Amino acid sequence: MTVSEQQARLRTEPTWEVAHLFPAQGTWSEAEYLELNGNRLIEFSNGFVEVLTMPTEAHQSIVLFLCEVLSAFVKANGLGKVLPAPMRVRLWEGKFREPDVLFMRKQHASRRHALFWDGADLVIEVVSDDDRRRDVEVKRFEYGRAGIPEYWIVDPQDASVTVLVLDGDHYAVHGKFEPGAAAVSKTLPGLAVDVASVFAAATDD
Repeated sequence: MTVSEQQARLRTEPTWEVAHLFPAQGTWSEAEYLELNGNRLIEFSNGFVEVLTMPTEAHQSIVLFLCEVLSAFVKANGLGKVLPAPMRVRLWEGKFREPDVLFMRKQHASRRHALFWDGADLVIEVVSDDDRRRDVEVKRFEYGRAGIPEYWIVDPQDASVTVLVLDGDHYAVHGKFEPGAAAVSKTLPGLAVDVASVFAAATDD
């Protein structure tokens, strides 16, 4: 094999030496996970890390719109802190997610840390086409188990916003809202978001 052929083959392979610097899947600790830096969303579950696919422009436009609307409402009423992803949320020991938008009441500010939050008071996920079940089913169960009072599922596929509120350790549907209506919060009275505007954000110049 010529030198040029060897170089061409190496270009198609991962940099295995770098990969070996990190723990094997299933053996990661929380501390090792929290040391990860970069521009990718990475979630953590019982020693395993999951690198999420990069979001689309449409997805991020919706996230930005929702973050701005929620942040404006929260600031106007002095309620707490709103952030967009990436920001890690520890649901329980050994389990971290990175919701698209997250809110913490000022009364719970002690649960906000530099590298992660312990839970949240409201989270929003914009459903990704690559894994709808993760946002619609898996995270619904996990956020409920973690005791997050309210979870919004924003689904571009059917242009709906489903607002879920905690009932025990599971969610009940507060409302499924479509264009022509406003999605309203139960835990943040007065918060109403025009659904048509949410999805129009994906196509605005």
